Amino acid sequence: MPARTQPSEPTPTDTAMMRRALELAATAATAGEVPVGAVVYRGEQVIAEAHNQREEADDPAGHAELLALRAAAKLLGSWRLDGCTLAVTLEPCPMCAGAMLNARLPRLVYGATDPKMGAVHTLYQLLSDARFNHRVEVIPGVLADECGEVLRRFFRARRS
Repeated sequence: MPARTQPSEPTPTDTAMMRRALELAATAATAGEVPVGAVVYRGEQVIAEAHNQREEADDPAGHAELLALRAAAKLLGSWRLDGCTLAVTLEPCPMCAGAMLNARLPRLVYGATDPKMGAVHTLYQLLSDARFNHRVEVIPGVLADECGEVLRRFFRARRS
């Protein structure tokens, strides 16, 4: 799959799924987790969804993206997430980007960029790296202001 030079525009479904991911992020914040939500969908059908659960599960890999990818694979009965899209409120880290490559995820939609761990555009470009045998179509910045505000509010409250 050739790397895309221009990202596609988000579809109405992409935006709706990001709104659902924002709801999941709010649930994470209420539970004391960093507010990140993720939804795996195919067409308009939600396959799996999750929010961060690192604190609750004492799991360093308890990122919303990984939890949603695992749940989707289990439900679909395949580690290959053909035809699926992942919407997540924060740009994925290297671990989560690697899982997307390994799952052969065709599309990623994300909200806010992550200047500290972003592995899609900000610090690294893992999903478009031609050295890998798979690349992911990426639609960045969907509801970015709302996604970023959820995180800013959470960390402001923790510092107070």
